[in-house]
Amino acid sequence: MDIIEITRELGKAIQQDERYVKYQMAIQVCDEDKELQDMIGEFNLKKMALNRILNSPDEDKSDMKVLDEQVRDIYNKIMAHPSMVNFNEQKSAFDEVMKAISTIITKSAAGDDPDTIDPSACSGDCSSCGGCH
Repeated sequence: MDIIEITRELGKAIQQDERYVKYQMAIQVCDEDKELQDMIGEFNLKKMALNRILNSPDEDKSDMKVLDEQVRDIYNKIMAHPSMVNFNEQKSAFDEVMKAISTIITKSAAGDDPDTIDPSACSGDCSSCGGCH
């Protein structure tokens, strides 16, 4: 088996992992949640209107503060919606496993022993790091 075939097998294993399955189910629930989708649609329309005001020198900016507050309010409602809360939890769990996989692959490619790599330790990506020392 070559490295590409092994990677395809890894891809299949990822898709069978319960974190992946729960994440996909959360996406579907959000997509099918009419109340949530209506709020997202309203958010997008208000955000476009706000951007139009912000980017146009000719627009009346008197409504900008009100519109900005409405955008923030809708966003907070979206993020507090049970379907979205579940989505974020499932996404976070799946992102963690993908980060671990990426760390193992990256460190293995750098010469580390794949059997001893701690995926929760430093990933080598300093942009997301709080510091080693």
